[in-house]
Amino acid sequence: MNNFSYKRAGSIRDALVQAGTGEHTSYIAGGTNLVDLMKYNLTRPDLLIDLNRVDDHHAIFETPEGGLMLGAFATNADTAWHPLVEARYPLLSRAILAGASAQIRNMATNGGNLLQRTRCYYFYDANVPCNKREPGSGCSAIAGYNRIMAILGASESCIAVFPSDMCVALAALRAMVHVEGREGRRRIAFADFHRLPEDTPELDNNLLPGEIITGIELPPNGFANNYSYLKLRDRNSYAFALVSVATGLELEGDVIREARIALGGVAHKPWRVSGAEEFLAGKTATPENFAHAADIILQGAAGYQHNAFKIELAKRAIVRNSMMALKPETQLPGAQPSA
Repeated sequence: MNNFSYKRAGSIRDALVQAGTGEHTSYIAGGTNLVDLMKYNLTRPDLLIDLNRVDDHHAIFETPEGGLMLGAFATNADTAWHPLVEARYPLLSRAILAGASAQIRNMATNGGNLLQRTRCYYFYDANVPCNKREPGSGCSAIAGYNRIMAILGASESCIAVFPSDMCVALAALRAMVHVEGREGRRRIAFADFHRLPEDTPELDNNLLPGEIITGIELPPNGFANNYSYLKLRDRNSYAFALVSVATGLELEGDVIREARIALGGVAHKPWRVSGAEEFLAGKTATPENFAHAADIILQGAAGYQHNAFKIELAKRAIVRNSMMALKPETQLPGAQPSA
């Protein structure tokens, strides 16, 4: 780890002033990923600004529009177990509890969850080329061991995937991200927050330099009656998803009024295809219709030597998770399939 200066901020405005225009300044709250990146010498801030003493943006509260605001500095654990989240957004609660260990969830913050960096093996190995770590150096994963890598939205520059479970549910829920920067406050639709790699894989999201996430707004509809989160991984604990699926359904009898499906572990960002959700609207909730929606979602998917299996895995996961969403009470803890 390199030497760095450390300061504490008492407010968002204070943090922005202290950060100034510094290119090598980082903010820290939970720090569960940032500290690892610093230890690996992948992130080398000259100045670290601690946001933990900022009083605002820790709370979770109802919005005037009937939704819910998640403070950016609330921990993942407090969010997952919050009574309003459990009752109205159980899909989000299950997704958070499927990620990491209890110890990490007790420390990690909501804002930080959105800013995680990929767990691509080659990104963390400073001895091999990686365009995300060192732009222009190449992508070792394309011809390397790419079992966990992307099958959708990848580019010749990068096939890394985004690791968050929480963000897959937030994508399905159509959350809004609240940020504040030197130019003021703004809201970013969740679908526009993270980026595909294209030819700038070093950029994970569309935050402007210096901007700080202050909250995540959930719309009123949390799909509390019909939802499911399924995470498929190589082992049941402390593993990132090979494929994960967040599904929310609004039903009238056995007819789908509205559907939301988001995938994790398959792309540089949580993956949603509105055409598949539009196809399901007005259809009966059958495996055949969910399978057709899965085909739409996976259109254009391309595998590499070690991860082509993820295409069929994702299709089957979509169907299974959609059927589980019809009876969410049958789901087992930890984002496991129904009994």
